[in-house]
Amino acid sequence: MIYSEKSRKGRFFLGLAIVVALFMITYSNGIYAQEAGNKLILSELYPKETLKNILISRTDWHPFPTANERKPWMLLQEKTRQCHIARGERSLNYDWPSLPATLFLQFARNGNRSNYERPSFNRRSTLCNLVIAECIEGKGRFIDDIVNGVWAICEESYWGVPAHLSMQKIGFGLPDIAEPTVDLFVAETVSLLAWTVYLLEPHLDSVSPLVCERIKQEMERRVLIPCFERDDFWWMGFKDNRVNNWNPWCNSNWLTAVLLMETDEVQRLEAVHKILKSLDKFISGYPPDGGCDEGPSYWGRAGASLFDCLELLYSATDGAINVYNEPLIQEIGRYIYRAHINDNYFINFADAPAKVSLAGDLVYRYGNRITDKNLSALGAFVGAKRHAENPCVSGSIGRQLPAIFNLSELLTAEAYKPLLKNVWFPNLQVMAVRSNERSSEGLFVAAKGGHNNESHNHNDVGNFIVYMNGRPAIIDVGVETYTKKTFSSQRYEIWTMQSAFHNLPTINGVMQEAGRKFAARNATYKSNESYAQLTMDIAEAYPSEAGVGSWLRSIRLNRGKEVIVTDTYELTDSASNLTLTLMTSCEVTVDKPGLLTLKEVSVETNNQPFIVRIHYNANKLKVDLENIVIEDGRLKSLWGNRLTRILLHADTPQLRDTLTMQITE
Repeated sequence: MIYSEKSRKGRFFLGLAIVVALFMITYSNGIYAQEAGNKLILSELYPKETLKNILISRTDWHPFPTANERKPWMLLQEKTRQCHIARGERSLNYDWPSLPATLFLQFARNGNRSNYERPSFNRRSTLCNLVIAECIEGKGRFIDDIVNGVWAICEESYWGVPAHLSMQKIGFGLPDIAEPTVDLFVAETVSLLAWTVYLLEPHLDSVSPLVCERIKQEMERRVLIPCFERDDFWWMGFKDNRVNNWNPWCNSNWLTAVLLMETDEVQRLEAVHKILKSLDKFISGYPPDGGCDEGPSYWGRAGASLFDCLELLYSATDGAINVYNEPLIQEIGRYIYRAHINDNYFINFADAPAKVSLAGDLVYRYGNRITDKNLSALGAFVGAKRHAENPCVSGSIGRQLPAIFNLSELLTAEAYKPLLKNVWFPNLQVMAVRSNERSSEGLFVAAKGGHNNESHNHNDVGNFIVYMNGRPAIIDVGVETYTKKTFSSQRYEIWTMQSAFHNLPTINGVMQEAGRKFAARNATYKSNESYAQLTMDIAEAYPSEAGVGSWLRSIRLNRGKEVIVTDTYELTDSASNLTLTLMTSCEVTVDKPGLLTLKEVSVETNNQPFIVRIHYNANKLKVDLENIVIEDGRLKSLWGNRLTRILLHADTPQLRDTLTMQITE
C-alpha cells in the first residue's frame, strides 16, 4: 500500500456524507445510461467548499518516505535495491547532453522530432535514476550529479519538445520564454522536479539553498502560474474542444506539482479544483463502454493517467475523494485486459504499436481499487514477469514510487492472463474474440467499425486483424516514428494511415477518407459458444467517387476452425476494379489459384512457427504480392525488415456481388 502517516481519524462522517451524496446523484440521474451520457462530474461531487475540508495541507501530506526516512527504503527487496543503485552508478559523472538551438530547430526545418527528444528524455530519465538510487542507498554520493541534472534542466529554455510549440502564439521554431506553455513534457518535468524536492530537499540544500529555490522559481514561472491563469491550453478542454490522453497526462503532473509545491493553501485549493474541472472534460467525453479509441498504448497515458490523478486525489484527501465504484471508472480500467491478445501483443488500431509494455504495478493497483480480479491479475502477471527479467522498477518517478513500495504485495498476488473469449465495445464498435477462454491457442480475431475522426485516427473502418497461437498473422501495421507530418494536414499522405494499407477494400481505386461522417453503419455483434461475428455497412467510409451504394462486411470466427470475411456489396455504377488488401508479417506463398499460405517468419523461443491458410474464389479474384521494405526504426522493431501486402483484385467486378475469404489453421 502507499506509504502514509496520515490517519483517518475525524473523517468518517465526512466520508459517509460524500458516499450518501454520491448515491443520491447516481440514483436520481441514472449514471451512464448510454443515451444520456455519463454523469460523473468530479468538480460537482467535490466543490471547493467540500474540497477545503478534505484536502490535506501541503505540510501534512506525506505520500511516500523521504530519503531521510531510512527504514522503508532499507526494507525494500535487496535485488531491487541493488538494481536501482547500479542503475544510478551508471550515471555517476554523467555528461549531460547539450540541447542547442539548431537541434531544437530541426523539427521546424525538416520535420525530425526524435533527434531533440532523445537527449532531452535522457536527461530526465537519468535524473530520475539518480534520485531513486540516492533515496535507496542514502549515502549522498549521487547528490552532486542530481544537482547537475536539476541545474541543466532548469537552464533549458523550454521543458517540452519542439513538436508541441503550436501552443505558443509565435508557433513552431524556437520557444518563446516570454510565453510559457505547458505540453506533456513540461508537465512531466515539473512532476519530476517536484518529487526531487520532496524526497531530497535537505540534501540539495546542503549543496546550496539556491538549488531548490531555483526549482521552485522555474516551476512557478513555467507551470503553476500559466496553468492557474490560462484556460486556453487545448488539453484542459475549457474551450469546448475535444481532449485526449493529454488531459489526464498533463493534469496528473500538474496536480503532483500543486500538491507537493504550492505553499499558498488558498491557491492550492483553487488549482486542485480547476484540475477537477479539467478532468471532467476528459471523463465526459469517454464512452460508457470504457473503450480507448487511441489504442492500448495510449491507454497507458489516457485511462491510466486518469488513475494517476484519482490516486493522488485519494491520497491527498485520505480517501475522501473516491470514485472507484463508478461504472465508467471501472470500465476504463477493464479496457486494457479486454484489448489484450497475448503476452505483449494488444489490439493496435489507431496510432498503437502491436506490442505494448504495460506498467504492471499500475494495472494491478487499478484492479484492486475497482475490485476487478482480472485486471489486478494481469497487472501482477506483467509485473512479476518484468521483475524476473529486471528487478529495477521503470517508468516516470510518479509511477516508480508506488511500484517500489508495492512490490512485495505485487509479487505475492494472484497472477494470470485473463485472455477473454468474447469482447465487444458497443460504443467503440470493436470486437475481440478467440476460441477458448484463458488460452492463446488457435485463432484470435479483432475487428472494428467506428468512424474516421477518432483520436489518433487511421482511415480503417471495417479493418480486422488475425492472430494465430497468440502471434500476428494478418496485421494492423501501426504507425511509423512521429514526425512533423504525422499531426498535420498531410497526415493521410502517410501510407500507414491509409485504408489501402489496412485489411480493407479499395473501390474503383478510391480509399476511405478522414472525417466523422466517414463511418460504419448498423454495426451488429453476435456471439455464442460456436461463433462470434461483427457485421457492418462500411460504404459511407468512402467518398462518393468510389461509387459504392452499400458494402456489408462480416467478420466471423467459427471457434476452433476458421475466420470467414464476407463482403457483400452493391455499386452505384460500373467499376473498373476492386481490390481487397491483407497486410502480413508472414512469409506468403501462392500454393495455387485460390489458396495462399502464411508462415510465421520469426518465432519466440520454444514456439513452433505457425501456418495459416487463406482460401479465396479464384474465379473472382486474382492475387498479387507486394513486398514493403521497412526502413522506419519503430516499425522495424515490430515487424523486421519487410512486410507483405496481399492484393486480391477483381478486375471486372460485378455491380452486385459477394466476395469471401476463409482463413484457416
